Amino acid sequence: MIILGLDPGYAIVGYGVINYEASNFKVLDYDAITTEKDEEFVNRLEAVYDGVTYLIEKHRPDAVSVESLFWGTNSKTAILVAQARGVILLAAKKHSIPVYEYTPLQVKSAVTGYGKATKEQIMEMTRLILNLREIPKPDDAADALAVAVCCAHSAASLRKL
Repeated sequence: MIILGLDPGYAIVGYGVINYEASNFKVLDYDAITTEKDEEFVNRLEAVYDGVTYLIEKHRPDAVSVESLFWGTNSKTAILVAQARGVILLAAKKHSIPVYEYTPLQVKSAVTGYGKATKEQIMEMTRLILNLREIPKPDDAADALAVAVCCAHSAASLRKL
């Protein structure tokens, strides 16, 4: 099963593509889709959509896993990220790929076994689970790989696939 994990944003969208077969992980790809801060926002959304569409067409995932939006103190940023999530979800829908959304707590629990794990603990456990020499960079890509691992470990997503 190929899973495309995404850490949504409008400046940086982290992505990680894994293959999960017989309880074994293989990392296929990871990096980030980036947009320029001086670019018009609608063009940034288009770049996110096009980038996700490219990844879907390149890797043909069986599932897309996305971290659900965490509402921090800056509601303006949260609204902009929500719009970026919308184009991400649309790209998956247009390709008829099931989308699974996970809260930060679910991702932390799936990767580390502890819902209050630190970012450093999550990144290190993701590295270990995926048998990588180093923690993936940028951090957004490591986060996306963690979301993909969460999807692979989720009984609900596996049953549906």
